[in-house]
Amino acid sequence: METKNADLSSLKIDRTQKHVNPEQKQKLIKTIIWIVAAAVILLLIYMGFKNITSPAFDVTLTTATLQSTAQSSAVLTASGYVVAQRKAAVASKGMGRLVYLGVVEGDKVTTNEIIARLEDSDIKAQLAQAQANLRFTQAELKDSENNYKRQKTLLESGATSQMEVDATESRYNRVLAAIEVAKAQVLGAEVAMENTLIRAPFNGTVLTKNADVGEVVAPLGASVNSKSAVVTIADMNSLQVEADVSESNIEKIELNQNCQISLDAYPGHNYAAYVSKIVPTADRGKATVMVKIGFKEYDKRVLPEMSAKVLFLREAMKEELKEEVPSLVIPKTALANRNGSKIVFKVIDEKAVQVPVTTGKELGDYIEVTNGLENGSQVIDNVTDEIKNGVKIKVK
Repeated sequence: METKNADLSSLKIDRTQKHVNPEQKQKLIKTIIWIVAAAVILLLIYMGFKNITSPAFDVTLTTATLQSTAQSSAVLTASGYVVAQRKAAVASKGMGRLVYLGVVEGDKVTTNEIIARLEDSDIKAQLAQAQANLRFTQAELKDSENNYKRQKTLLESGATSQMEVDATESRYNRVLAAIEVAKAQVLGAEVAMENTLIRAPFNGTVLTKNADVGEVVAPLGASVNSKSAVVTIADMNSLQVEADVSESNIEKIELNQNCQISLDAYPGHNYAAYVSKIVPTADRGKATVMVKIGFKEYDKRVLPEMSAKVLFLREAMKEELKEEVPSLVIPKTALANRNGSKIVFKVIDEKAVQVPVTTGKELGDYIEVTNGLENGSQVIDNVTDEIKNGVKIKVK
């Protein structure tokens, strides 16, 4: 057959390796790099152009805050401070060096208790001199009185003259007057001695200690280098919260209205309270009226000058709300439901950033957030379908 004589050499595979020129290989790598760089630059230009031309959505922000159940039904909320309605800066009635101070901050005192004493050696000397002068005049009294009676008897028998009787009577009256003067001097020295003692004006607790032993104290700080008040005390049974309420809202408040007081120091405890007094004058500068809110009951944790939040309620505070821990809430309008997940949007670098959250109970127009946000976090309010992750945002 003819196939047996066919030349098969043409079908042989040429296995000779072809070598690539290094210069061509380097040019090829540079070309690829330039193509990739150009693509990246074009992509950045496109994204920048898209970002510039894309519209920015106007939004408003709301803040995640702590709120109690009672707050959702409160007619008004106000902030204020705990103030002792009976408070005194106890000072000395006399001037002198402080030699004794028997109290420190936190000590309880009772009415007329001696809490401090001034140096009194000079007052003691004045008192001793006044008492000695009184005894001297009292000794003169007996002699002048006897002479006066003797002269009156002699006058009746004609053994003396009226002039002698008048003279002894005058001496007797002068001694009586001198005794009254001496008694007044003793009384003045005793008052001065009493003024060296600083007493508590009422039952209370020492809030501050304003002077130390060895310092000079004086009424109203009469001397440049002297102290006026030695201690400041307050009646802890007279604590009330003083809050400024806007003039436009004062009509929502009335005497004896039920309230709830929450102290910033103890967010997990609430105090039942009532409107004790509406001060009958307004602050012209702040356009507010001061309202005093009394505690129905409170404990030793309540201290003067603590900051407090007051809820003015429609009805009395329920007993179960006393130990209620405030919940972190946001308006329901700030919550969105995307793909079965509850989310809110924060604004970071003028863009909306999606944040998943876990919600709890509803409190009126608000909803509790149990996870995902912190107190004070700001989120976009009134979320619409146009608000998506990464879109440009303009805060109103």
